[in-house]
Amino acid sequence: MARTESDRWDLATSVGATATMVAAQRALAADPEYAYIDDPYAAPLVRAVGLDVYVRLVNGQIPVDEDSEFDPARMAKGMACRTRFYDQFFIDATRSGIRQAVILASGLDARAYRLPWPVGTVVYEVDMPEVIEFKTVTLSDLGAEPTAERRTVAIDLRDDWATALKEAGFDTERPSAWSAEGLLVYLPDDAQDALFDNITALSAPGSRLAFEFVPDTRIFADERWRSHHDRMAELGFEVDFNELVYHGERSHILDYLARANWQTSAHTVAELHEANGFVYPDDELAAAFADVTYTSAVLKG
Repeated sequence: MARTESDRWDLATSVGATATMVAAQRALAADPEYAYIDDPYAAPLVRAVGLDVYVRLVNGQIPVDEDSEFDPARMAKGMACRTRFYDQFFIDATRSGIRQAVILASGLDARAYRLPWPVGTVVYEVDMPEVIEFKTVTLSDLGAEPTAERRTVAIDLRDDWATALKEAGFDTERPSAWSAEGLLVYLPDDAQDALFDNITALSAPGSRLAFEFVPDTRIFADERWRSHHDRMAELGFEVDFNELVYHGERSHILDYLARANWQTSAHTVAELHEANGFVYPDDELAAAFADVTYTSAVLKG
């Protein structure tokens, strides 16, 4: 279903289903067969959502099929690169003395429960009310306890989330660490710029920011992706990014942040694979996404 200006979702529909998909891939990367990351909550959260294909994925019930291009090892390595990037970002930020973190579009992210946050750290999770409630209740039922002070901000990022964040106790006078994992492709250009404007306005010097972006989302309409999507859909992987993302070139993000006094450091997904000791796949699909860019930034004084 194509996006609309005021569309809503839960973790089984529209953009929300992509959060479940990502959690399923994290569960795969954390599976003892690979053990690339440590996330004991990803699989239980996916099972609680109950989307059949992702439950089967985390349960190891989708057989490898070369004709469908289903490759769990490749999927696990790709998600390991992404997860390690954001995990290390927050670890480095707290080592620098930062004690408040904001996870935008937090979805089924369990970092507030699994990272070794220093005493006194406050982690703010911002997402749709339905998403926040589901994760909070599910993790509580599992007996999970946050490893930091977790404060939820249940609001649509298209609404005045900045005010809601401050009302939850966020201190604009103290440096903060922000993540926008898997978010930007689902925002139109003006909303993306507004997001970064808000982050900059709320951030004290020394604050840090991490995100990834697809330089040109038209790749999701490219035949290389469409043929892959069609083959994966036969197995039940029906999320169609071409219907969910906002199209257009996104490479201006780094210039935009530089003008706002952020100092950025960027690495392509191919470079992240190499940094993590993985070989980036050598095929047309991998080539199409090789310039997906992971960025960290520091706000200069």
